[in-house]
Amino acid sequence: MRILVVGSGGREHALVWKIAQSKLVDKVFCAPGNGGIAGLAECIDIKADDVFGLLGFARKERIDLTVVGPEVALSLGIVDEFEKSGLKIFGPNIKAANLEASKVFSKELMAKYKVPTAEFKVFNSPEEAKKYIDEIGVPCVVKASGLASGKGVVVAGTIEEAKNAVTSMMQAKIFGEAGVQIVIEECLSGEEASILVITDSKDVVTLVTSQDHKRVFDNDEGPNTGGMGAYSPAPIVTPDILEEIKQKIIYRAIDGLVQEGIGYRGVLYAGVMLTKDGPKALEFNVRFGDPETEVILPRLKSDLVEVMLAASEGRLSKIGSLEWDSRACVCVVCASAGYPGNYPKDKEITGLDQAGRMPDVVIFHAGTRQMENTILTNGGRVLDVTALGATIKDAINKTYAAVEKINFEGMHYRKDIAKKALK
Repeated sequence: MRILVVGSGGREHALVWKIAQSKLVDKVFCAPGNGGIAGLAECIDIKADDVFGLLGFARKERIDLTVVGPEVALSLGIVDEFEKSGLKIFGPNIKAANLEASKVFSKELMAKYKVPTAEFKVFNSPEEAKKYIDEIGVPCVVKASGLASGKGVVVAGTIEEAKNAVTSMMQAKIFGEAGVQIVIEECLSGEEASILVITDSKDVVTLVTSQDHKRVFDNDEGPNTGGMGAYSPAPIVTPDILEEIKQKIIYRAIDGLVQEGIGYRGVLYAGVMLTKDGPKALEFNVRFGDPETEVILPRLKSDLVEVMLAASEGRLSKIGSLEWDSRACVCVVCASAGYPGNYPKDKEITGLDQAGRMPDVVIFHAGTRQMENTILTNGGRVLDVTALGATIKDAINKTYAAVEKINFEGMHYRKDIAKKALK
């Protein structure tokens, strides 16, 4: 098979790395790819949001299966266009992608189909939103409805902070059209977990649990990012809790979409808060998580291509359960100075070969480019340094030992990834 992976981050590097191991695969392309992916796949200079450019390439190269990494391509209808042309593609169609592309659509679906979630209200007017903040007080959560690269959520501890979030999203439009509509919801407390499943609307295959670290600094301080690290499994998600999440959150959401006349094929990712009243859905994403994928796929022993192909063809029932490595996996994100704000590019990265040769370590490139024999920084999140270990503690030690061998100017990373799991 000839496979095309769409995207350029650490998630896509992990997907390419896993797909290249499949006995079904002869050739992997990645559009646009990055400096690390180039060692495993042929990188094609087509952006992830260029739906018709990607379609033309897939036709010309007779691609057997396209795997979509980023949500932006899904929200632009890449799946609909490929399927119209008779091409196989793994991911949900444009209507189903609204589950992530529109927080308003997502929250209203949850309310209608009784998916446990935070109490919420939708606003089109900044004045009305600010008035509501005065009524409910803080803490509260302000969310841009549209896609904002994982940064459109503000957990406000003061009235001023909440109103500033409304101003910046709705009036200053820091997220463009994504902030025209916002959702304000109650602030749930508890511990978060990421639950990913693969589905074809009829059947569901559950992936191993993981936990992301969204805030930029240690102890969950500072602004939200796209994710500063992750670990798997998440010990807080016991088998009983996982079953409850599947029954009350995952299945209800999928069944709700089906009842709305919307089929769902691809990965469904539920961000879940484990509250004292039980698990509640924070949000849904319609693609592999990042950096969750980087700790889930190194543990997967089954052939990922077989599973994705079955889901895209609506025959997931033939797959059964997946086989997993019992070891734990930890990923630490090495970021550019200034991230998640403005950051410099083109800083030379050293120590990659040394770190990459360490046992049980895999380095996924998130924002890099290759210039001759040198790897340079080319994004906010630069590298996802990942290691497997017999225990979470062992995986933490191996990951940080690898991180210490890597260097680029301004590199910063959290020192407490997966420490929660040790409790």
